[in-house]
Amino acid sequence: MKRKDGRRIKTGDPMYAIAAHVMAERSDAMNNIKVHIPVEPMRQYMRDKKKEGYNLSHIGLVLAAFIRTVAEYPQLNRFVVNKTIYARNSIDIGMVVLQPGVEDGETMAKMHFDRTDDVFEVQRKIDEFIEHNREAQADNATEKMIRFLFSAPGLVRFGVNFLKWADKHGMLPASVIEMSPFHATMTLSNLASLRTNYIYHHVYNFGTTSMLLTMGNIEEVPRRKKDEIVFERCIPMGLVMDERICHGSYYAIAFRRFAEYLENPSLLEGEPRVVNDDVL
Repeated sequence: MKRKDGRRIKTGDPMYAIAAHVMAERSDAMNNIKVHIPVEPMRQYMRDKKKEGYNLSHIGLVLAAFIRTVAEYPQLNRFVVNKTIYARNSIDIGMVVLQPGVEDGETMAKMHFDRTDDVFEVQRKIDEFIEHNREAQADNATEKMIRFLFSAPGLVRFGVNFLKWADKHGMLPASVIEMSPFHATMTLSNLASLRTNYIYHHVYNFGTTSMLLTMGNIEEVPRRKKDEIVFERCIPMGLVMDERICHGSYYAIAFRRFAEYLENPSLLEGEPRVVNDDVL
Protein backbone atom coordinates (compact mmCIF):
# COMPACT_ATOMS: atom_id res chain seq x y z
CA MET A 1 0.00 0.00 0.00
CA LYS A 2 1.43 3.37 -1.04
CA ARG A 3 1.37 6.34 1.31
CA LYS A 4 2.18 10.00 0.80
CA ASP A 5 4.20 10.26 4.02
CA GLY A 6 6.27 7.07 3.94
CA ARG A 7 7.76 4.18 2.00
CA ARG A 8 6.95 0.58 2.79
CA ILE A 9 9.64 -1.54 4.48
CA LYS A 10 9.92 -4.76 2.47
CA THR A 11 13.05 -6.18 4.10
CA GLY A 12 14.06 -6.76 7.70
CA ASP A 13 13.23 -9.19 10.47
CA PRO A 14 10.08 -11.22 9.66
CA MET A 15 9.28 -11.24 13.36
CA TYR A 16 8.45 -7.54 13.16
CA ALA A 17 6.16 -8.04 10.19
CA ILE A 18 4.30 -10.62 12.26
CA ALA A 19 4.33 -8.37 15.33
CA ALA A 20 2.44 -5.73 13.38
CA HIS A 21 -0.38 -8.27 12.93
CA VAL A 22 -0.30 -9.62 16.49
CA MET A 23 -0.23 -6.09 17.93
CA ALA A 24 -2.55 -4.40 15.46
CA GLU A 25 -3.02 -1.16 17.43
CA ARG A 26 -0.28 1.18 18.60
CA SER A 27 -1.66 0.97 22.13
CA ASP A 28 -0.91 -2.79 22.06
CA ALA A 29 2.78 -2.26 21.32
CA MET A 30 4.05 0.56 23.51
CA ASN A 31 7.01 0.25 25.87
CA ASN A 32 7.83 2.86 28.51
CA ILE A 33 11.22 3.92 29.86
CA LYS A 34 12.52 6.70 32.07
CA VAL A 35 15.68 8.48 30.92
CA HIS A 36 17.83 10.73 33.13
CA ILE A 37 19.93 13.34 31.31
CA PRO A 38 22.52 15.32 33.37
CA VAL A 39 21.59 18.98 33.14
CA GLU A 40 24.93 20.66 33.96
CA PRO A 41 26.69 19.85 30.62
CA MET A 42 23.68 21.30 28.80
CA ARG A 43 23.59 24.44 30.94
CA GLN A 44 27.33 25.01 30.67
CA TYR A 45 27.10 24.71 26.90
CA MET A 46 24.16 27.13 26.84
CA ARG A 47 26.11 29.66 28.96
CA ASP A 48 29.15 29.37 26.69
CA LYS A 49 27.08 29.85 23.55
CA LYS A 50 25.23 32.82 25.02
CA LYS A 51 28.57 34.61 25.27
CA GLU A 52 28.90 34.04 21.52
CA GLY A 53 25.44 35.50 20.89
CA TYR A 54 23.39 32.30 20.68
CA ASN A 55 20.32 31.84 22.90
CA LEU A 56 19.75 28.11 23.18
CA SER A 57 17.12 26.26 25.21
CA HIS A 58 16.87 22.85 26.83
CA ILE A 59 14.24 21.87 24.25
CA GLY A 60 16.53 23.05 21.46
CA LEU A 61 19.33 20.81 22.67
CA VAL A 62 17.01 17.84 23.24
CA LEU A 63 15.49 18.08 19.76
CA ALA A 64 18.86 18.66 18.11
CA ALA A 65 20.19 15.53 19.84
CA PHE A 66 17.13 13.55 18.79
CA ILE A 67 17.34 14.66 15.16
CA ARG A 68 21.03 13.81 15.03
CA THR A 69 20.23 10.41 16.55
CA VAL A 70 17.55 9.79 13.91
CA ALA A 71 20.06 10.68 11.19
CA GLU A 72 22.35 7.96 12.52
CA TYR A 73 19.63 5.46 13.49
CA PRO A 74 16.90 5.88 10.83
CA GLN A 75 14.69 3.05 12.09
CA LEU A 76 13.53 5.47 14.80
CA ASN A 77 11.71 7.28 12.01
CA ARG A 78 9.48 4.36 11.08
CA PHE A 79 5.78 3.91 11.74
CA VAL A 80 3.09 1.24 11.46
CA VAL A 81 -0.30 1.71 9.81
CA ASN A 82 -2.74 -1.07 8.95
CA LYS A 83 -0.25 -3.77 10.04
CA THR A 84 2.41 -2.45 7.62
CA ILE A 85 5.78 -0.89 8.52
CA TYR A 86 6.87 2.30 6.73
CA ALA A 87 9.93 4.54 6.68
CA ARG A 88 8.84 8.16 7.14
CA ASN A 89 9.75 10.64 4.42
CA SER A 90 10.62 13.47 6.82
CA ILE A 91 11.42 14.24 10.47
CA ASP A 92 8.36 15.83 12.05
CA ILE A 93 7.99 16.76 15.72
CA GLY A 94 4.60 17.45 17.29
CA MET A 95 4.54 19.83 20.25
CA VAL A 96 1.98 21.54 22.49
CA VAL A 97 2.51 25.27 22.97
CA LEU A 98 0.78 27.27 25.72
CA GLN A 99 -0.94 30.52 24.75
CA PRO A 100 -0.43 33.16 27.47
CA GLY A 101 -3.52 35.04 28.57
CA VAL A 102 -5.95 32.44 27.23
CA GLU A 103 -7.84 30.27 29.72
CA ASP A 104 -6.86 26.65 29.10
CA GLY A 105 -5.12 28.04 26.04
CA GLU A 106 -2.85 25.70 24.18
CA THR A 107 -2.34 24.69 20.62
CA MET A 108 -0.74 21.62 19.09
CA ALA A 109 1.09 21.62 15.80
CA LYS A 110 4.28 20.15 14.37
CA MET A 111 7.68 21.24 13.17
CA HIS A 112 9.64 19.93 10.21
CA PHE A 113 13.36 19.23 10.41
CA ASP A 114 16.08 18.00 8.07
CA ARG A 115 18.53 15.27 9.03
CA THR A 116 21.41 17.71 8.56
CA ASP A 117 20.01 20.45 10.84
CA ASP A 118 22.47 21.42 13.56
CA VAL A 119 21.62 22.81 17.00
CA PHE A 120 21.50 26.43 15.80
CA GLU A 121 19.11 25.67 12.93
CA VAL A 122 16.95 23.53 15.21
CA GLN A 123 16.71 26.37 17.76
CA ARG A 124 15.81 28.85 15.02
CA LYS A 125 12.95 26.66 13.84
CA ILE A 126 11.71 26.13 17.41
CA ASP A 127 11.74 29.88 18.13
CA GLU A 128 9.74 30.63 14.97
CA PHE A 129 7.28 27.83 15.77
CA ILE A 130 6.68 29.01 19.35
CA GLU A 131 6.41 32.67 18.38
CA HIS A 132 3.74 31.89 15.80
CA ASN A 133 1.74 29.45 17.92
CA ARG A 134 1.85 31.39 21.19
CA GLU A 135 -0.17 34.25 19.79
CA ALA A 136 -3.55 34.39 21.56
CA GLN A 137 -5.34 34.15 18.23
CA ALA A 138 -3.03 31.56 16.73
CA ASP A 139 -4.68 30.27 13.58
CA ASN A 140 -2.67 27.27 12.53
CA ALA A 141 -3.90 24.68 10.07
CA THR A 142 -4.68 22.14 12.80
CA GLU A 143 -7.10 24.48 14.56
CA LYS A 144 -8.75 25.44 11.28
CA MET A 145 -9.45 21.75 10.59
CA ILE A 146 -10.87 21.26 14.10
CA ARG A 147 -13.16 24.29 13.80
CA PHE A 148 -14.42 23.00 10.45
CA LEU A 149 -15.26 19.59 11.93
CA PHE A 150 -17.30 21.27 14.66
CA SER A 151 -19.03 23.66 12.27
CA ALA A 152 -22.10 21.43 11.73
CA PRO A 153 -23.95 18.88 13.90
CA GLY A 154 -22.68 15.34 13.36
CA LEU A 155 -19.84 16.48 11.11
CA VAL A 156 -17.12 15.82 13.67
CA ARG A 157 -18.12 12.15 14.14
CA PHE A 158 -18.36 11.54 10.40
CA GLY A 159 -15.20 13.53 9.70
CA VAL A 160 -13.02 11.79 12.29
CA ASN A 161 -14.25 8.33 11.26
CA PHE A 162 -13.58 9.17 7.61
CA LEU A 163 -10.08 10.45 8.40
CA LYS A 164 -9.29 7.24 10.32
CA TRP A 165 -10.56 5.09 7.45
CA ALA A 166 -8.66 7.11 4.85
CA ASP A 167 -5.46 7.00 6.89
CA LYS A 168 -5.71 3.23 7.36
CA HIS A 169 -6.01 2.71 3.60
CA GLY A 170 -3.35 5.23 2.53
CA MET A 171 -5.91 7.64 1.11
CA LEU A 172 -5.43 10.54 3.50
CA PRO A 173 -4.63 13.67 1.45
CA ALA A 174 -1.13 15.08 1.81
CA SER A 175 -2.64 18.40 2.92
CA VAL A 176 -4.30 16.71 5.91
CA ILE A 177 -1.12 14.83 6.82
CA GLU A 178 0.78 18.13 6.64
CA MET A 179 -1.52 19.82 9.18
CA SER A 180 -2.03 16.81 11.44
CA PRO A 181 0.13 16.73 14.63
CA PHE A 182 -0.81 13.04 14.95
CA HIS A 183 1.39 12.22 11.95
CA ALA A 184 4.84 12.84 13.41
CA THR A 185 8.11 11.12 14.20
CA MET A 186 7.73 12.08 17.85
CA THR A 187 5.51 14.19 20.09
CA LEU A 188 7.38 16.29 22.66
CA SER A 189 5.93 17.91 25.78
CA ASN A 190 7.98 20.00 28.21
CA LEU A 191 6.01 19.57 31.43
CA ALA A 192 8.75 21.33 33.37
CA SER A 193 7.39 24.56 31.89
CA LEU A 194 4.27 23.86 33.98
CA ARG A 195 6.45 23.04 37.00
CA THR A 196 5.33 19.45 37.03
CA ASN A 197 6.93 16.07 36.54
CA TYR A 198 7.35 13.92 33.46
CA ILE A 199 4.65 11.42 32.49
CA TYR A 200 4.37 8.45 30.16
CA HIS A 201 2.19 10.16 27.57
CA HIS A 202 -0.77 8.26 26.18
CA VAL A 203 -0.44 7.02 22.60
CA TYR A 204 -2.57 7.82 19.57
CA ASN A 205 -3.84 4.89 17.54
CA PHE A 206 -4.80 7.39 14.85
CA GLY A 207 -1.91 8.72 12.84
CA THR A 208 1.70 7.60 12.72
CA THR A 209 3.45 8.86 15.87
CA SER A 210 5.79 6.10 17.10
CA MET A 211 7.37 7.92 20.08
CA LEU A 212 6.23 10.34 22.75
CA LEU A 213 8.69 12.14 25.02
CA THR A 214 7.94 14.31 28.05
CA MET A 215 10.40 16.36 30.09
CA GLY A 216 9.79 16.98 33.79
CA ASN A 217 11.15 18.88 36.77
CA ILE A 218 14.86 18.46 37.50
CA GLU A 219 15.65 15.59 39.86
CA GLU A 220 18.72 14.75 41.93
CA VAL A 221 19.77 11.26 40.91
CA PRO A 222 22.21 9.21 43.05
CA ARG A 223 25.13 7.86 41.04
CA ARG A 224 28.32 6.06 42.00
CA LYS A 225 31.53 7.83 41.05
CA LYS A 226 34.63 5.92 42.10
CA ASP A 227 34.13 5.07 45.78
CA GLU A 228 31.33 7.48 46.64
CA ILE A 229 27.71 8.22 45.86
CA VAL A 230 27.03 11.66 44.41
CA PHE A 231 23.74 13.31 43.55
CA GLU A 232 23.59 14.56 39.98
CA ARG A 233 20.95 17.04 38.81
CA CYS A 234 19.16 15.49 35.82
CA ILE A 235 16.24 16.17 33.52
CA PRO A 236 13.88 13.17 33.78
CA MET A 237 12.23 12.13 30.53
CA GLY A 238 9.35 9.73 30.07
CA LEU A 239 9.70 7.95 26.74
CA VAL A 240 6.94 5.86 25.15
CA MET A 241 7.93 3.79 22.09
CA ASP A 242 6.22 1.60 19.51
CA GLU A 243 8.20 -1.64 19.74
CA ARG A 244 7.05 -2.79 16.29
CA ILE A 245 9.32 -0.44 14.34
CA CYS A 246 12.69 -1.81 15.51
CA HIS A 247 14.43 -4.12 18.00
CA GLY A 248 14.68 -3.17 21.65
CA SER A 249 18.47 -3.37 21.36
CA TYR A 250 18.31 -0.83 18.51
CA TYR A 251 16.31 1.54 20.71
CA ALA A 252 18.83 1.07 23.54
CA ILE A 253 21.85 1.81 21.35
CA ALA A 254 20.14 4.79 19.71
CA PHE A 255 19.12 6.44 22.96
CA ARG A 256 22.53 5.80 24.46
CA ARG A 257 23.81 7.88 21.56
CA PHE A 258 21.10 10.47 22.26
CA ALA A 259 22.40 10.80 25.83
CA GLU A 260 26.00 11.13 24.59
CA TYR A 261 25.01 14.09 22.42
CA LEU A 262 23.47 15.86 25.42
CA GLU A 263 26.48 15.11 27.62
CA ASN A 264 28.64 16.81 24.98
CA PRO A 265 26.37 19.24 23.08
CA SER A 266 29.24 20.59 20.96
CA LEU A 267 28.73 17.42 18.87
CA LEU A 268 25.45 18.98 17.71
CA GLU A 269 27.18 21.77 15.80
CA GLY A 270 27.72 21.67 12.05
CA GLU A 271 27.00 18.81 9.68
CA PRO A 272 26.36 15.40 11.27
CA ARG A 273 29.27 13.00 10.97
CA VAL A 274 27.01 10.05 10.19
CA VAL A 275 23.81 10.04 8.10
CA ASN A 276 22.31 6.63 7.35
CA ASP A 277 19.42 5.76 5.04
CA ASP A 278 16.84 3.23 6.13
CA VAL A 279 16.96 -0.15 4.40
CA LEU A 280 13.73 -0.62 2.47
